Amino acid sequence: MSIPLSDSVHSYASNRLFRDAGENEVLLGETPYRRPTRTFDNAFINYERPLTRGTQASNSALSTHRLLINIYEADGVFLPHAAYDGFWDDFQAFYSAENIAHGESIRHALENKAFSFLQNDVEVTGPWTADTVIEFFKSFLKDQAETRDAEANNSPVLAAILNSRDPERCAKHYLIQLAPDFLSEASAMARVAPGSYGDIQSAIFNILIDEYGASVHANKHSTLFENTLQSVGLSPDIHTYWQFYHSTSLCLTNYFHYITKNKRLFFRYIGALFYTEASLVNVTKKQSEMLRKVFGAGVNTKYFDEHHHIDQHHGEMALQRVIIPALERFGDQVASEILRGYLEFQFLEELADADLIAQFDFFERLENDRCNAEKFYHEITNGERNVSLETFVECAGERSTTHTHPDHRLLVIESGKMDFWPLAGDPLSLTAGDILFIPRHRLHGSVVTSDECVYHQPVAESETKELHQNPQSHEV
Repeated sequence: MSIPLSDSVHSYASNRLFRDAGENEVLLGETPYRRPTRTFDNAFINYERPLTRGTQASNSALSTHRLLINIYEADGVFLPHAAYDGFWDDFQAFYSAENIAHGESIRHALENKAFSFLQNDVEVTGPWTADTVIEFFKSFLKDQAETRDAEANNSPVLAAILNSRDPERCAKHYLIQLAPDFLSEASAMARVAPGSYGDIQSAIFNILIDEYGASVHANKHSTLFENTLQSVGLSPDIHTYWQFYHSTSLCLTNYFHYITKNKRLFFRYIGALFYTEASLVNVTKKQSEMLRKVFGAGVNTKYFDEHHHIDQHHGEMALQRVIIPALERFGDQVASEILRGYLEFQFLEELADADLIAQFDFFERLENDRCNAEKFYHEITNGERNVSLETFVECAGERSTTHTHPDHRLLVIESGKMDFWPLAGDPLSLTAGDILFIPRHRLHGSVVTSDECVYHQPVAESETKELHQNPQSHEV
């Protein structure tokens, strides 16, 4: 008799390491194993229903990708920078046979939920052949090379950071979105080394060696990123900022785990690998320039500067020593699959950028939206609008693990106090009478800071335009 998927998810998420965040767990330093999920929410998520393009920033997506990265990362060795009380118990709980077995029992279903939408949303049309894919990739590489030393083109995400009312806070939130990948960089790539070791894998391993600093820890790319984080006052401990990862940021990391864990997707992987290596040449230049503008001379940008240098070679290597040999050997039958990997990861990056811009917009508009939110709530209490108040009563220290809502809502503090996070960093301190507008799919979390807090979350779905003049900016 098969176990229902929801029960299997519950069994996996019941690991104490994955329980909801506690009062003092806004940041999760010290331990790389503590990864809170909203276990109560999991019971109401249909894990058999695939995500769509429009639900990539939903709570369902967030829960799915939190579970998936925990499953994938059990394949790697994660050690804390220093021993701590409870380390051995945490280490055993994360790597136990039971935890891994539970994870593997739900992995394929979670992968289907997370990534099957790509089959419809990313179209590979036309009679693509080995020759046409090679020409397309050569053209992309040429375009990247021609703009390599030009002034950095405007990036919507980086522009949003530079134009925000708090560029430092937004830039730090941006760096946090890179952390799930950059602090364990190339872990997924390492999965394709074992096997019948031929020239294609040798070329990939050559890139892997560079990513790992040729075994010199100080030169390892993840070490360079740790230095960047420390230079702007952020922790280098992996998953310290777990609560502030967007689902779309986790998706980018999980996608590479997905296509390397499932060896049937190897050809899709090398297409995605080429896209990242070729495009990062110019992306990292823009990132480095943004960080220096925001933080000044004190920021350590070597991670990004190194990629701007070395990925000039990696893009060419991925094409000449990986893609072309694969197409020459296996021909047209793998051409579309290689191209699909390139297009899928490009598409996921676009979704992640849109999600991050929407989060910055949410942060920017919090104060401006208050007046309209207050007017809307006043009309509810006067009986002019028939909207349920959705009342909650919580005690001191009760934390809401970061999450999103499927609809636009108000947050109304009736009594007591609450700290509220729209981005990583210092919270907003809310007291009785404070009202906020929270658009659908915007990540947020809170903790009660008084003995008791009574608050309401009326759904504002039908009146969004009155509350927010550009609601579509919050769609993913």
